[in-house]
Amino acid sequence: MSLAINVIKNQLLSDNYFILRNITYELFCRNGEAIRHKREVYDRGNGATILLYNCEKKTVVLTRQFRVATWMNGNTDGMLIETCAGLLDADEPEQCARKEAMEETGYEVGELEKVFELYMSPGGVTEIVYFYLAPYTDSQRKHIGGGVEDEDIEVLELPFSRALEMVTRGEICDGKTVILLQQLQLRNIM
Repeated sequence: MSLAINVIKNQLLSDNYFILRNITYELFCRNGEAIRHKREVYDRGNGATILLYNCEKKTVVLTRQFRVATWMNGNTDGMLIETCAGLLDADEPEQCARKEAMEETGYEVGELEKVFELYMSPGGVTEIVYFYLAPYTDSQRKHIGGGVEDEDIEVLELPFSRALEMVTRGEICDGKTVILLQQLQLRNIM
């Protein structure tokens, strides 16, 4: 059952880098009553993320980089350990995941599996993230990684068990990374 929505105001607040809108709308509930909401909605586009894993070595490849939003919200040094990820731009999700893995880690992805696509912060952000898992071998490493010109990314190859421990200890606290590590664990791949 879909709800009826009446948009009262849809004001552009910023289109500096991404789109920020102020939206006022009435939501007509199942009982027929209208509830008025005023929200800011941030449209930054959709993204893709990928976790590389090696069954033989029982390792995963993650990245570590500065994330200003986490720094502004209490992450003292702003550094975050995470899976490779990026905005789709004009790419298809799978193409984006492959490109980000190569740019950030230096690994050329072969076979990959789409896990799912999720809204990550639906209360105010439009973004859908496409999640992938992909096996890797040492021979797939084509360069050292580290990102593109405006990125300074450290590549981490970690034992899978250690990565899970780091989640428990709060050292890995990026949502998409925790989700993919748990998916790998649930699937008994490692």
